[in-house]
Amino acid sequence: MNRLPWYFGWNIVAAATLLTMLTVGMRLGIGPFFLPMAQDLGFSRSLLASIIGAGMLCYGLAMPLAGYLVGRYGTRAVLLLGTAIVILSTVWSVTARTPLSFLFAFGICLSFGLGFTSPVALTPVISRWFTRQRGMALFFLSTGSMAGMAVLTPVLTYAIAAVGWQQTLIGFAVVFALVTLPAALFVIREDAPPHTDLVPQQTPPGPKPAVPIPQASLGLGAAMCTAPFWKIVFGLFACGFSMNLLGTHGVPMLMDHGFDAMTSSYGVGLIGLVAILGTLVLGRLADRTPRRNILAAIYFVRGLGFFALLVVGTHWELYIAAAIGGLVWAGSIATSSAMLADIYGVRLVGVMYGTAYLGHQVGAMLSSWLGGWAFERFGTHWIAFGSAGFLLLAAAAVSMRLPLKGFTLMAPSMPVRG
Repeated sequence: MNRLPWYFGWNIVAAATLLTMLTVGMRLGIGPFFLPMAQDLGFSRSLLASIIGAGMLCYGLAMPLAGYLVGRYGTRAVLLLGTAIVILSTVWSVTARTPLSFLFAFGICLSFGLGFTSPVALTPVISRWFTRQRGMALFFLSTGSMAGMAVLTPVLTYAIAAVGWQQTLIGFAVVFALVTLPAALFVIREDAPPHTDLVPQQTPPGPKPAVPIPQASLGLGAAMCTAPFWKIVFGLFACGFSMNLLGTHGVPMLMDHGFDAMTSSYGVGLIGLVAILGTLVLGRLADRTPRRNILAAIYFVRGLGFFALLVVGTHWELYIAAAIGGLVWAGSIATSSAMLADIYGVRLVGVMYGTAYLGHQVGAMLSSWLGGWAFERFGTHWIAFGSAGFLLLAAAAVSMRLPLKGFTLMAPSMPVRG
């Protein structure tokens, strides 16, 4: 039996996954920084939570801009620009002492830098390189997100305890640059082969492209007015609300419930660790099972997991809840981006994914603020974490109304129904 030659697209996936581990790991790994930053800078929880919330919104605002810049200047240029912004904003963050300067440095500038190096900047190039295994390739990108949570949360907790949050942030920027620069310069390639990853028996004879772009495809404005787009946006809103709530307030919440700092970080990190395995399983199913079913299952089980985290009282209960939730913690973003490519085509996936991801970050901003404000105002985490659970259950119901994978593009005069 002849084995197929190694496909270079998987090198791009590997580099993008490693980069995503650092980018998303930092965005979801604010929890270990939260209390040390607040104590060192003299900020209240609600003030720091508001700054982080503003940063999450800026991270989301950077997404459509990143998608636009990738389409105009290419992935490599956007990654290099984002890396430069991350380095400069990190230096500024560790020297900032006032709320306003810290807002601009850590909240706004760092968020834009991470946004330019986020999965939104990497999804278009992966979508162009993959057709047959697009779902699996994008799920590997989600594996990087979960590896960031699993690895960076305990690593950052340990580093902050050892050398302080400023030195830890500087160390992150150095490692980030050492990963991003070689990936952008030597691995990322824009031009995919004509037939992408299709095997020979799936490649049509003659010069005709394997996946031609329909002439009567929807334009960006028309596509954004369709029901499936806004259903995906709502799901990403619930995803961002819940993931950032856990990343920012998960460790403090568990500590308020009696767990020590390392146990709390291990619990949150275990979610990301198990999610790596869960992502690999979901990735296998992504190209064989209707994507809307996978998306609904992810949101449903994750919603139940948020209620479980609120009631755990022992170490083993925490780890069991984290392990079960981790099985479906990843995959919602990969599935959503794959569905956007399925429904609206690869040509629009970059800017549409970036725009839809803005909903993710609006949810992240609200949960950052709500987690700090609700605890200070009412002395309980039930308001914020309970809201996340209900939003996820609602997103599961909405996701079941999305079109199937076989949904085709339609002419601009024909509205897309949900």
